[in-house]
Amino acid sequence: MKKIERINLIMRYINNRAHFTVSEIMHEFSISRSTAIRDIREIESMGMPLVSEVGRDGGYAVMHNSLLPEVRFTDNEVKALFIAFLATRNQQLPYLKSRQSIAEKLLSLISENQQDDLIFLNKILLFEGTNPHNPDILELSDIPDPILEKLFLTLLLDRYFLITIQEDNVTKSYPIFLLHLYQENGNWFLEGFDLKEEKKRIISINHLTDVKNYSSKKALSEQEIVEKLSEQDEEVNIILELGPKAINQFKKYHPFKITISYVDPYQSAAILKTFVDVYRTDEVDGITNWILFLGDDIKIRELPEIISKKLQERVHLYCP
Repeated sequence: MKKIERINLIMRYINNRAHFTVSEIMHEFSISRSTAIRDIREIESMGMPLVSEVGRDGGYAVMHNSLLPEVRFTDNEVKALFIAFLATRNQQLPYLKSRQSIAEKLLSLISENQQDDLIFLNKILLFEGTNPHNPDILELSDIPDPILEKLFLTLLLDRYFLITIQEDNVTKSYPIFLLHLYQENGNWFLEGFDLKEEKKRIISINHLTDVKNYSSKKALSEQEIVEKLSEQDEEVNIILELGPKAINQFKKYHPFKITISYVDPYQSAAILKTFVDVYRTDEVDGITNWILFLGDDIKIRELPEIISKKLQERVHLYCP
């Protein structure tokens, strides 16, 4: 059982009793004494009014005269929450079961009129990735790769971990310090610092097969990693001038690591500078497709030869 689920169950168990002991929690949830005490302290920090009782048979009592303040939502706040849920469906986000339970709790708190409004909004709002034939907000149709949630749980404990990936039927492991975890074009990527080879890596979550905690005692500190990364800044090998149409395309979609600098106060012209590893086929193909997506309102100042050739091949393919 996951920690979050266990704590929720313990809170319900406690709430239904005037008095309980650590031993009862240990027996009921099959956990160690230290885990039970940690969970109880965490529940206390969340605001549940508990009082410890000293003595041989001492335990904890719930202060029924000290009620937690009710959380109330306005009509617009409820709509904002549910629209946020709708907008994030089919994005393969972690904690989807928690999102489902939150939605169920919110539905139980609001009036029938508010529920009718949400049902109506659910029928007419179709965000990207929504299946119009199955728009039920409470149905989990977008469950992500299980490794993604495991990765979240691991990195919340520590940013140092050991990942195992499989590419082309080859299994490799890397000790990683997490820099960023991001979603791009419907896929999740991990950007990390390889603690063994001391360089930055970007890895598709689809290739991950396992994630474990990694001892940071002998590893570089975060400050040392930042310093090494600053020394390894890649040289720019792509420079583009963007006109108004290309800027609009850029705003519609651009790779996570790419930014633009406007060169006039009207934001109708911009400069794009970035680096692409020409030895990585996926990066070369990706940037080639994206430059074509920007359209013809661009001027190329600098471009690696391999990308230039691919662009010519693609243009020739469509315009022989």
